[in-house]
Formats: sequence, structure tokens, C-alpha cells
Amino acid sequence: MTETTERSAPRPEFTDAEAGAKEFPDSTARSYNYFTPAKRRQSHYEDVTVEVQPDPRHYLSQGWIYGFSDGRGGYPLDWTALKAWGSDRPEPERYPGSGGKGYDWPAHGWHEFRDPNEEWELTFYRYNSNVVRQINQNVETARQTKAFSQWSPNWVTFVERNVGAWMHVDHGFGLYVFANANRRAPTNMHNNAISVNSMHRIRFAQDLALYNLTLSEEIEGFDGSAHVETWNSDDAWQGVREVAEQITCIDDWCEAVFAVNVVFEPLVGELLRSNLVQQAAPRNGDYVTPTVVGAGEWDYAERDLRYTKAMFELLTNDKEFAEHNKSILDGWLSKWTERSIAAARRLQPIWSQPDAKAPRFEDGLDRAKSRFAEILSDLSLKSPKELSQ
Repeated sequence: MTETTERSAPRPEFTDAEAGAKEFPDSTARSYNYFTPAKRRQSHYEDVTVEVQPDPRHYLSQGWIYGFSDGRGGYPLDWTALKAWGSDRPEPERYPGSGGKGYDWPAHGWHEFRDPNEEWELTFYRYNSNVVRQINQNVETARQTKAFSQWSPNWVTFVERNVGAWMHVDHGFGLYVFANANRRAPTNMHNNAISVNSMHRIRFAQDLALYNLTLSEEIEGFDGSAHVETWNSDDAWQGVREVAEQITCIDDWCEAVFAVNVVFEPLVGELLRSNLVQQAAPRNGDYVTPTVVGAGEWDYAERDLRYTKAMFELLTNDKEFAEHNKSILDGWLSKWTERSIAAARRLQPIWSQPDAKAPRFEDGLDRAKSRFAEILSDLSLKSPKELSQ
């Protein structure tokens, strides 16, 4: 019989320094979350959007992984004159175990923004496919019922020149304002909202282009290229063209978004779409164009303006830079309101072109100004003196 030797081994001693020993407020949570949701529970939009873009002020411990020729990396905050709380803090010295040198996270307030539309890839494709499907059905029904034959001759000319000309505005803003601002904005939440805005613009320009081709086929004598001459040479449109081209040259990404969505759109875009085209079309036998133009109006009024207000409300109520931001925004308001009002007034002659007139230009402009003032009130901004022009 062999005797069994009893071996001794060190007994484990727990010191509460082991991984998982320390208890946190969410230690017993069954789901992982690294951000503060806007509501009690995080939404699917937040799960696929918030903090997807790395930022050394948050979690990118080894600094930006790409940069520019001047040595700056990532998304410099000085790409806009506006500031969110913590913007003036230096980037933390980050390395494994540094803990961000004691900064509270998030280190700057840009990351507080949440898009109220909750746009991400799935919602974008779903929304735009529904819009395009509805427009196509409306136009095809009009073709089958010969609805275009009911248009008055002057209205045909009005549509080929003035409705078609607006595609140049949307195409330019989509490609050279919002696509550019999307790259320069500092968080994924901004990137998603602004890129969707860009696609709305490009899609609506395409809607108008395809509609123009349909009318060229369906209406005898319809000049499908008249919008080009209108955009390039028609004096009534040169104010709009000038302001649109000036906006595409803005370097500050926040100013570009603000100039279009807060100033230009209510004073010029909605003035043309809602207070002229939508009003005059039915009086001239056209019940189709309002459905096409109305899709672009919904893009702006119910989606793009909504995220824009949420974005700038954070900046005008910022815990650290509210007054700084309001001062900058007041300057932008003064500049772009004056230019937009001048462009709107230069459009006045086209109100007299249809046989059956829309409501007076001055009445439409007053409604546009009132709408503009409401938007500014929501943003805690005062109406500029240029609005009285």
C-alpha cells in the first residue's frame, strides 16, 4: 500500500484589488453603456451613432490616428468660431493608464448633441425610398390621366423656368455646403444629421431634374433646358444665385449650416415653395407640382430644421460659451439676413408670371419673416434690424 503524500499550496487571499471586485453604480446592469442617453433608456439611434467616431478627448488614448499636412489631427475644434463647454481645454495627454489627467468626460460639450430625427443608415434609406416612391406614383398617375394637359400656357413657362431653377440651389447646397460641413463637424451625431441633410438636398434636386424630363416628354413645347438659362441669366434669379454661391464659399462649417437652414431657407426657400409655387399651382390647373415640391418642403420644415434647432439651442444655451456664441450668431444673422432679403425681393417679378396669381409677394414675404422670427426666438436669438428691409 502506497502512502499518499499531502501537498501544500498557497491559499488565495482576496484583497479587493482583483478585476471586478470594485462595485460601480451599474455593476449589476445586464447591458453595457458608455454614454448618457437623452432619455431614460438609450435608443437604437444612440447605440449605432454616439461615440462611434473616436476622439482623444474621450477614449482615443494614443491620439488621432490620422492628420493633416500642418500637423493637426482629426477634427479640429477651430473649424468653427462657435464653442461648446470645455472647448478651450487643451487636449488631454493620453496614454494607457493616464486616466485623461483628471478631466471629467466628456471633455467638451459638442458630444451632448442628439439628432431629434434619430437619423442613421436604416432610417435614411427607409425615409427617402418612401418619398421617391410617392413622388413617382403621383407623377405616373398624372401621366396616365393626362393631367398635364390642364395646365395654362403661362404656367408651363413658369414651371420650366422657375421650378426647374431651384434644382441648382439644392444641388449646390447638397454637395458644397452640407457634404463639406459633414466632414468638418466634430462628432458622429453631427456627421449623421448633416450628411442626411446633404442627401435630402441632392435627392430633391434629382426629383426636380427627373420631373423636368417627364414634363419635356408629356407637354408639347416644354423646354427642358430653360432652367439653365434662367439660373445663368434671368435677372430675377441672380440675387438667389449670388447668395447661394456665397454660402458655398463659407469656411466655417457652423456658419454654413446656420446660413442655409436658419436664414436662407425660411426667407427665400419657403417663400418660393410655400408662398408661390404651392399657392399658384392649383389655380393654374396644376395639382402635380405641389406634390413634388412639397416633398422638399417637408425635408426642410419637418426634419432638417428640427435637427438644426436642436444643434444651435445647445450652443446658445451653453453652460460656458452662451454669450460668445450669441455674439457670433448675431453677426452671421446680420450678414445673411440682409443678403437673403435682397435676394427674395429680387424674385418679386416672377409672382406676376402665372395667369392665376398667387397671394401678393409682400404678404408672402411677411409670412416668411414671421416664420423666421419664430425660429430665432426658439434659438434664444433676437431678430436682426435687417429683417425690416
